[in-house]
Amino acid sequence: MRRAVLGLAVLVLALSAEVRAAEPMRTIVYFSSWSALIDKPAQNAIDDMAAKAKARADARLALIGYASTVGSTAANTLLAELRAQVVLDALVAEGVPASRITLRSVGATNFVLDPIESRRVEITLGEP
Repeated sequence: MRRAVLGLAVLVLALSAEVRAAEPMRTIVYFSSWSALIDKPAQNAIDDMAAKAKARADARLALIGYASTVGSTAANTLLAELRAQVVLDALVAEGVPASRITLRSVGATNFVLDPIESRRVEITLGEP
């Protein structure tokens, strides 16, 4: 009985590892208010994702830029696009081919109530 339970536990762990491996990897880069400058924590997140992307040569990166609702819609849309482009440029500088990266901006249309959480670029590393 004990051996069967141990075997089942190993199987469950193996299956959960496979499910996690199939899920896309995500990270978020945060920005200061009205800024598209990459600070040290943001650069660390970008470096980490670039290393993961280079290790999986067939994977693609998707970037989505966001902004808070403070200010005009036009200004926030432009700022979100700029933030996503800055992250794309940083990933390319780290050796990730631009052809593997897609970029889009949603501006302040999909904001989080916390303005700090809204000033972000989401990076997702997924399948081709």
